[in-house]
Amino acid sequence: MAEVLELKPARRARGSVRLPGSKSISNRVLLLAALAEGETEIGGLLDADDTRVMREALSKLGTRFSEQRVRGVGGPFPVKQAELVLGNAGTALRPLTAALALSGGDYRLSGTARMHERPIGDLVDALRSIGASIDYAAKQGFPPLVVHPGNIRLDRPVRVKADVSSQFLSALLMALPLVGKDGHVEVLGELISKPYVDITLNVMRRFGVEASRDGWQSFSIPSSRYVSPGRIYVEGDASSASYFLAAGAIGGGPVRVEGVGRGSIQGDVRFTEVLERMGAQVHLGADWIEVSAKEKLRSFDLDLNHIPDAAMTAAVAALFAAGTSRLRNIASWRVKETDRLAAMATELSKLGAEVEEGADFLRISPPKKMAANVRIDTYDDHRIAMSFSLAALAGVPVKINDPDCVAKTYPDYFADFARIVA
Repeated sequence: MAEVLELKPARRARGSVRLPGSKSISNRVLLLAALAEGETEIGGLLDADDTRVMREALSKLGTRFSEQRVRGVGGPFPVKQAELVLGNAGTALRPLTAALALSGGDYRLSGTARMHERPIGDLVDALRSIGASIDYAAKQGFPPLVVHPGNIRLDRPVRVKADVSSQFLSALLMALPLVGKDGHVEVLGELISKPYVDITLNVMRRFGVEASRDGWQSFSIPSSRYVSPGRIYVEGDASSASYFLAAGAIGGGPVRVEGVGRGSIQGDVRFTEVLERMGAQVHLGADWIEVSAKEKLRSFDLDLNHIPDAAMTAAVAALFAAGTSRLRNIASWRVKETDRLAAMATELSKLGAEVEEGADFLRISPPKKMAANVRIDTYDDHRIAMSFSLAALAGVPVKINDPDCVAKTYPDYFADFARIVA
């Protein structure tokens, strides 16, 4: 793909899209299939940069792959020394940090320059509190990390802060069965992005570990090992669905996404609630969602902490609303693939919107007329690239810098988008 992709002006969105597999589910399934006893056949697995990074790391650690099949190691990783380069994949580096800290080996984990700016101190502190031996190779609180054999004990609850990223809690929950003893985790302070923790518990259950929770502050993990379910299917990516569903609302629709529906375990299906608040018509089936709209969209004022990725789509959809919209409780954007709060404010302003950027909110007043031929900087962030494709539905050409960044989760995104807009 070219360094700059020009999206042609569009006014209408209509059609259907079969979604790629969920990144969040794919990397959880890959990790647990690797740690489980037996062989797992995975259907619908996402094939993108972040899952390739995870597969390569797991192969280095002793997991055997054959097409869609994964032969697990049946416990802690047998390879006791490895150097893993994990790109900017938080869903790989953070869970692997916890699993390796409990595997009794010497490992080095690193990533891109941006990954080394994304905090991991809360997870490291929690692991150290139970006897893990982890050093920072550079800046305190951030990757790269060096992991050594530790003396793990679970005689008291593991306490973890999860107000920066729910991935720290998910990493602990998935790793603790490796110890072979009952484990308990207590969350200190607010837990953000709760639906992603639900995904973790759901996938663990599929692999035979029935973790339980008392509200969102306390979790119990029984003394049991992961066992392959034989076959598991990865549903379509609900975060990626948001771009097409928003297109249906902005461009009239109907637009249908296939591969995710009312039975989804992903929190981002609740993006449909945002679209309904904006006045769109939403219909859900077991394995599909369809959106259309007959009138101009309404503005909104919503707490979107539970859908941080799909909230970016809502920010661009706000350009098409009547009135000022406000997205609240989205401070976690600051520590994603880029500082998404700052980046979104900058790019929305380029299109003519009046934007107020707060510590954990955006206030967006749409332009009277969308600016044409704007070059959207993507900051090596796939979700910025995908969400700003929607701006073309204002009937103006839009240029996307570094469109290849979508390969992180959805390599064919722009081809699929082009098929539904006109």
